Amino acid sequence: MSAEALIDPDEYQAPETYERFVQDLQKSATAAGKPIIDPRLFARALSMDLQALASDAHVHRVTLSRAQGSEKLQGFLREALQVLRAATDINGDFRVALFWFRNVPIDAFDYLTPERLVSEGRTRDLVRYVQSLKAGAVG
Repeated sequence: MSAEALIDPDEYQAPETYERFVQDLQKSATAAGKPIIDPRLFARALSMDLQALASDAHVHRVTLSRAQGSEKLQGFLREALQVLRAATDINGDFRVALFWFRNVPIDAFDYLTPERLVSEGRTRDLVRYVQSLKAGAVG
């Protein structure tokens, strides 16, 4: 395993594109020998502290370091990636999608943020909403 394959989550900065983010997550998984999303890398890209990520995923903070493969944690991370992909597809800017995910309240969802909606298990509703925005912009 080469040293360049290792990504230090403590030094990680969100890349310019969604595709690069997924590549970085894959590189991290390959280096660790586990086909899972690294929660520390994910949190760092979103400028999220680990306690907030644990809370969003409804897991104990220790799970982020000792049970990274937890289905509950990995499920939250996968769903967050779905929403980030959909948001990036609409505006074409991954960093804008990151900001939107964490900070922008959506009136159609009682002014909850996308992050909160994913945490509450409403990913499908949110993705449909984002797709409807795209359809409206295109159609």
